[in-house]
Amino acid sequence: MTASLPVIPLIALDLGFTVPAAAAITMVAGIAGVLGPIPLGAMMTVVGERRAMIATGVLVTLTQLGALAVVGAAYDDGPAAWHRAAFVASLVVSSLAREVWVIGRQAYLGGVLPPRLRARGMSTFGGMMRIGQVLGPLAGAGVIALGHEGWVLGLDAAAMAVATVLVATSMLPQDRGAVRPTVRQATGRLAPALSPQAPELTAGRGMLLAGMVTVPLAMSRVARPLILPLLGASLGLNAAQISMVFAVAAVVEIAMFVPAGSLMDRYGRTAVLVPCLLLSGAGYVLLAILTATVGSAPSTALLVLVASAALVALGNGFGAGIVMTLGIDLSPERDRTRHLARWTTINGAGLLMAPGLVALVTLAWPLTVAGALVGGLCWAAAGCAVRVMPRLTPRPPRGPFAVRQ
Repeated sequence: MTASLPVIPLIALDLGFTVPAAAAITMVAGIAGVLGPIPLGAMMTVVGERRAMIATGVLVTLTQLGALAVVGAAYDDGPAAWHRAAFVASLVVSSLAREVWVIGRQAYLGGVLPPRLRARGMSTFGGMMRIGQVLGPLAGAGVIALGHEGWVLGLDAAAMAVATVLVATSMLPQDRGAVRPTVRQATGRLAPALSPQAPELTAGRGMLLAGMVTVPLAMSRVARPLILPLLGASLGLNAAQISMVFAVAAVVEIAMFVPAGSLMDRYGRTAVLVPCLLLSGAGYVLLAILTATVGSAPSTALLVLVASAALVALGNGFGAGIVMTLGIDLSPERDRTRHLARWTTINGAGLLMAPGLVALVTLAWPLTVAGALVGGLCWAAAGCAVRVMPRLTPRPPRGPFAVRQ
């Protein structure tokens, strides 16, 4: 689905949406991330993750093909109201299906990964997602060169069809509501601080406490594609230079997912989460400081943006898979899908809060203030993580958060 994300606003404009409306429909995914997970998680608890993923995979494949036909008809005959309505409906369907896949993949990996390898598995999964976020737009650009923006929807349909076949053939069925043997039989010092049979209130309370730390992280991840391009444009950089900045940041971020999981399993979630937040926050604060001091000169603007973006990417890559890993740590084994849905909803709030925060701040102050505020929230979350996370997450075998004998 990453191939179509950059072109959704462009397709919306071609279909006759105004600029504010085109920007607004990009929030469909964020709204689905807040409102969708809980009812979808309840449904998946009944039918099973694998069946839900296969069903929604087929649905999205057909929906995206239909959206391609709608966009093609609009290009040929001129956009009409029904074209716009059908396009919005396709976005709603694909966004809700994405939540099913987010929850389903996380629940499945949480069941089959031994606790001592959980973070490494989830960080590798997070790294693969980041690689997809780079390859998707590149493939989309190639498809657009052969046709028009709408062809990217066909690429999405093909990718989803392949993914659905892989799930159907490679993802082993799991008994609904059963405790996975790989989890039950796992032994070692990496044991959950919360019992897997902890009451639902305890699990929910732990997720809310952890959310105070992870929501600012989610906000920083969403704010990056909002703040960096706008600041780059205000500093006089062109689109090609800004794209190069994001390419450099992507390389830094992808390179970090390999050590991130190993460090989490050895030294604990807190030992990785705190540096992740500190580095991400430092990147935003550095961006604000340098932009206000030396960034206005054309010769230094590019260096300022590259340095700040790389620092944010370093922190973000250092925390690859951390949110998904925490979701599994905090979820009881029984009915894990339902609990993961609540965790997804909590963190989905950060996806909606970041654009609103940037918009509100820039009504009265420069964009650099918004960046500094996001950085400050990350630093505050890092301080909170030191106090809260060690008692909510598995105790590592070594490091400052290890069990003291």
